[in-house]
Amino acid sequence: MNLNDITGQIVDAAMQVHSALGPGLLESAYEGCLAFELISRGLQVQRQYELPVIYRTHRIDVGYRLDLLVADLVIVEIKAVERIAPIHEAQLLTYLKLADKRVGFLLNCHVLQMKNGVKRLVNQL
Repeated sequence: MNLNDITGQIVDAAMQVHSALGPGLLESAYEGCLAFELISRGLQVQRQYELPVIYRTHRIDVGYRLDLLVADLVIVEIKAVERIAPIHEAQLLTYLKLADKRVGFLLNCHVLQMKNGVKRLVNQL
């Protein structure tokens, strides 16, 4: 699968999960269900992937965790908030930079329709 196929599967799976669950649950519920849905579609998914900071060639474990890392290419951060704030976007962009990944999604599940809760961000590397 190429990157566009993977990102398409992520968006489709997020919409399917949200359609089944609706808004109002904790982020962890959406994370678990989305991981299950993506795995059932044949994608490799890592949940709560540890992301260290590399400082002066040293690995510093500071507790950062990606909600989902899909196919070792795409970072998915799941939120259940009234609206996505600039700090959420900054967080994902920082994760993309630290992980040396190009594409990430912010998925806000606290919306009536999931299409309004999907934000794709790209790290310009």
